Amino acid sequence: MFLNHILHLVVAFVLTVLIGKFLIPELKKLKARQVEREEGPESHKKKTGTPTMGGIMFLLTFAALTIPEAGKYRAAIPVIVATLGFGAVGLIDDYIKVVMKRNLGLRAWQKLVLQIVVSAAVIWSVKQFTEVNFDVLIPFSSLFTANGAGLYVNLGVFTVPFLIFVFLGTTNGSNFTDGLDGLLSSVTIVIALFIAHISSALAVNITSASYVMAGALLGFLFYNHHPAKVFMGDTGSLALGGFTAACMLVMKMPIHIVFVGIIYLVEVISVIIQVLYFKATHGKRFFKMAPIHHHFELMGWSETKVVNIFTIVTVVGCFIAIILM
Repeated sequence: MFLNHILHLVVAFVLTVLIGKFLIPELKKLKARQVEREEGPESHKKKTGTPTMGGIMFLLTFAALTIPEAGKYRAAIPVIVATLGFGAVGLIDDYIKVVMKRNLGLRAWQKLVLQIVVSAAVIWSVKQFTEVNFDVLIPFSSLFTANGAGLYVNLGVFTVPFLIFVFLGTTNGSNFTDGLDGLLSSVTIVIALFIAHISSALAVNITSASYVMAGALLGFLFYNHHPAKVFMGDTGSLALGGFTAACMLVMKMPIHIVFVGIIYLVEVISVIIQVLYFKATHGKRFFKMAPIHHHFELMGWSETKVVNIFTIVTVVGCFIAIILM
């Protein structure tokens, strides 16, 4: 079985690389190009013109390799719905911004409504297609039970609001993380491999889908490592947040995203702190720039160093999540 999963990873890698060979020139023809913010780091100005919406390449791979097996691995259906659903929201936003040249893309309320709709669809698909209930594993609880088993709780009427909050937080966290060459790809490869390991141990049938995602992201990283030849755009970043949240939901571990997706969380918190501090002090900044990966850049860290450190932090967070189980 393990060799079969590794085969999924390798096939996903190769397929994504092949798709990229054809997709990147098409994105250039569409003039789907990144426009860097004027207030962004000076070193990013040279990235203007790099094709974006590249998340399409790993989403095509993910869809091609997981949808045919959805009948066999029904727990993967909510993961597929989340990944492709949030990817579609990102694709609409990207298309409006970079192809139709409307800089703001979807309005904030439009994006929020669409994200809530997709979140609700994922929750419905869990109920409709799987035998997974919505009990939530409490971190550290195994330390305080007589048999060492984790404690699961049902949130009752708060379940749906809580899960929608998890999806919104995770997708926006992954979106903020996508700001450096290879950063979100590298961090989420680690998360996908963590999910593959834990889902296998728990006998939750999303292991194959997780290996596919890891392989597809490795294929995307072939083009996205520094200096990037393509960016994933909101198409990819929202999809990866949806993938992560849905997998953790199916494994009954949404709270553990705090550890597994520690970089997503830190990126979101850095933006919130920056905005609140800016307003409270009438124009002063807590960080040199937010999200926080830009702060480290302006402190003199290279993009590669930030990506490496953030990836290592994710590895540590995943190990902590394993220990907490």
